[in-house]
Amino acid sequence: MPSTNLDVFFRPHGVAVIGASRDPQKLGHGVVRNLVDYGYTGPIYPINPQATEIYNLRAYPSVLDAPDPLDLAVLVVPAPLVAAELELCGQRGIKAAIVISGGFREVGPEGAAREGEVVRICRRYGIRLLGPNGIGSIDTHTPLNTTFVKGTPPPGDIAFLSQSGAVCAAVIDWARGAGVGFSRLVSLGNQADINEAEMLTAIGRDEQTRVITAYIEGVSNGPAFVAAAAEVARRIPVITLKAGRGEGGARAVASHTGALAGRAEAYEAAFRRAGVLRASTMEELFDWGRAMAWQPLPRGNRVAILTNSGGPGILAVDALEAAGMRLAPLTDETKAFIRKRVPAAASVQNPVDILAGPGPGTYALCLDALLSDPTVDAVVAITAPQDWFAPLSLAEVIGEFTGRGKPILAVIMGLASVSDATAVLHRRRVPNFAFPERVGSTLAAMWRRKQWLDAINDQRDDPLRPSGRDQDAARAILATAPDDGWLPPESAEQLLRAYGIRTPGAGLATSPDVAVALAGEVGYPVALKLAASGVVHKSEVGGVALDLGDADAVRAAFGQMMARARAHGVPDEAISGAWVQKMIPPGVDLIVGMVRDAQFGPLVMVGVGGVLVELMRDVTFELVPVTPAQAEAMLDRTGAGKLLTGFRGAPPADRAAVIDTIVRLAQLAADHPALAEVEINPLMVMPEGGGAWAVDARARVEQNQLRSQA
Repeated sequence: MPSTNLDVFFRPHGVAVIGASRDPQKLGHGVVRNLVDYGYTGPIYPINPQATEIYNLRAYPSVLDAPDPLDLAVLVVPAPLVAAELELCGQRGIKAAIVISGGFREVGPEGAAREGEVVRICRRYGIRLLGPNGIGSIDTHTPLNTTFVKGTPPPGDIAFLSQSGAVCAAVIDWARGAGVGFSRLVSLGNQADINEAEMLTAIGRDEQTRVITAYIEGVSNGPAFVAAAAEVARRIPVITLKAGRGEGGARAVASHTGALAGRAEAYEAAFRRAGVLRASTMEELFDWGRAMAWQPLPRGNRVAILTNSGGPGILAVDALEAAGMRLAPLTDETKAFIRKRVPAAASVQNPVDILAGPGPGTYALCLDALLSDPTVDAVVAITAPQDWFAPLSLAEVIGEFTGRGKPILAVIMGLASVSDATAVLHRRRVPNFAFPERVGSTLAAMWRRKQWLDAINDQRDDPLRPSGRDQDAARAILATAPDDGWLPPESAEQLLRAYGIRTPGAGLATSPDVAVALAGEVGYPVALKLAASGVVHKSEVGGVALDLGDADAVRAAFGQMMARARAHGVPDEAISGAWVQKMIPPGVDLIVGMVRDAQFGPLVMVGVGGVLVELMRDVTFELVPVTPAQAEAMLDRTGAGKLLTGFRGAPPADRAAVIDTIVRLAQLAADHPALAEVEINPLMVMPEGGGAWAVDARARVEQNQLRSQA
């Protein structure tokens, strides 16, 4: 992989603008203007064979004519000319280039071929390429602005990475209007060379950056992105807005697991593993970014609300509770202290409502008390518009309480009358929100960040592989897969047993007599399950008979099952007979599965099982490998965890056995790349100490992958 030292895109010694223009309406003029007007102190070389001077700078006919120092070129020429100009950059010894020009992969096959030529030239000369089809990069501390967009954000400590040039341009304008400082902004364009993972690593090393925010539409290399993001997230928060949330997987799938594992679920699992926080809107992206750049993380999820109006306080409570936060109980000492300093009609319960009359002095006393209360992990200070004190004076008071080790969020409501107050709060590194609903998701994101950091420092996570697995046996079973890839049920069970996952044992009965004999071997009661190629969901064709207690019941069920299958259109040549299994006592039905995502690799799934699993969608996914602690967290994210505790009077089920099954299935997927899909539905979980049984299992092999391993 190329070096991730991309500092030249932010702190170059000299910049050439190839395609610089004297016309103020041209992009090539805008780049030169921004370099000059926003304070870049290094030499700037406009390149234009038709001009001798541009923007009061000497122009050069070719990059070959520009003097040293020169280590960054910004290209704003028509797409067909880019390759030739990069060839000259290579001859000149320039090792970094930003191609702003469009007309490459994004326009179709001809553009893709043009982009391929550009990449080949860059690799031949060792040029690192940002773009094409982007708007450039900004470092407010250098300062450097290689974009053509008018305006630049004030210096700050939030970085922004974008796969959309238009979104990046909008953020530049928003930052100027909102007075929010940024450290670096990067438009990635088509990512022909430098991708999001490599740029994330580079920005993560910037000493001026405290938070990285990003707009992404996809990732070019899933494992590389997860590795880069996880490394950066250990040091500073990484927050993304992932576009395309509703897009499902494009592959045809035959299992519940495959049907549920869409693109969104894979990204959720990848972000969770890497410690990336996923915002739902651009507003959330920068709400969270400001809060995490400016305020400490909460130690817990208990929040105190201080307000001068009941309605906004209630809105804040609703938002906090919906996001998983809760109200701090407040000590009696805190409430007694506040009671003596507020009007008699005020409420000293949480939310603390001091009513409309008191001013900034009362806010100060209450904020001090709330921040000193050991039950409080964060404070939200709210004021509704009124006439008896200026919002600016309250902003000054709130700003005085930063540095107390607990996050403070301000809600000085409105817009027209609060701009001065917001500016003061921003200088004091306190985020302000126009409405109280936004504080819920912001504090919840900060709390998730704290929990993730605690989890990665928790040494209880055991990365060791589970014992008792037979890789050779599993490999041999996979090699027997038929052309459609789906292993017969008996082979699927053997595969699971090779990795220590308990199954009830099965045999294939080709006739009623064989079924009776097998039932005698495993012991009554038994279950019969249809064995027919092309039939994955057996219950849909009447292919399941349960709790058969004697030979007569087995004979009758066998004949009825064959008749029902034929009535549902299953051809005789597809029917092999029926599998005989020992009946497992009733327990908690879960689903455990694995599917291999094209972008991120294998994912394991767990959730509430049964035939309605796709309708309920009470499942969660996690990237492989999975530690026991991660498997436990998976259970807690779904109703499965509640079921295992003993729902509605049932005895607690064997949670440890489920965790062990998840870890073993994840290891099976990690060890065998040819395994494309596995589903256990149901995984029947016995009462505590009784273990779990993979009652019904199916597995699919990717034949091309299997042949490539042979």
